[in-house]
Amino acid sequence: MISRNLKLLIALIIVSAIAAYLVFVTIPTQMVKRSYEAAKTLGEDFKKAFQFTPEITVDHTIVLNQQTPVLELAVLSQNFGHSYTWTNKWLNSTKQIFITGTFEAKAGFDLRKKFSIELTDDKAYVTLPEPTLLSIESQGDITYRDENGYWNWVETEDRTKATNAFIKDARTFATKAAFIKDARVKMEEQLKVLLKPYAEEVIIRYDVSIKIPAPK
Repeated sequence: MISRNLKLLIALIIVSAIAAYLVFVTIPTQMVKRSYEAAKTLGEDFKKAFQFTPEITVDHTIVLNQQTPVLELAVLSQNFGHSYTWTNKWLNSTKQIFITGTFEAKAGFDLRKKFSIELTDDKAYVTLPEPTLLSIESQGDITYRDENGYWNWVETEDRTKATNAFIKDARTFATKAAFIKDARVKMEEQLKVLLKPYAEEVIIRYDVSIKIPAPK
């Protein structure tokens, strides 16, 4: 007949085995499952908001790969007026074409570059490229004013040269304009709102040299 002490020992061993199984198998498995489900939900949230899914990593394990059906993410659109003077000088006679018009500029992110989110220790580390000018498009209201030189007159091909120079100058202007920075601010605001349910703190990195701490 099994002694009472032996019964207690056997019961203790069984309880310890169950506890160990819960601690080392069941609970970690449930945590991984919850992390995966949270990452999956976050991916869906991004898809709805931006029409793409970033790479999502949980504790240094990639859960979702980056999926980009579009190559660019425009987060800000801005109309601006621009003017330019095209000049040609020949034998001390100068002709000019004065051009004005309106453009729509789109600023955002090149999704051919890495866009990722690392969830660890209740923090979300977001890595994304610097915002850039994605496109500018004339609004079809370009106007011209010609000024002929004494013997150096404006010709039809001059209009083409002037228009090309005008568009190039508008692009240069847009590249340096404040709305590129505005696109960065807007994106950061959207990211913080989107990630609020998943992390207590959102850290946005444009410099990938910033290290993400290993999970505790």
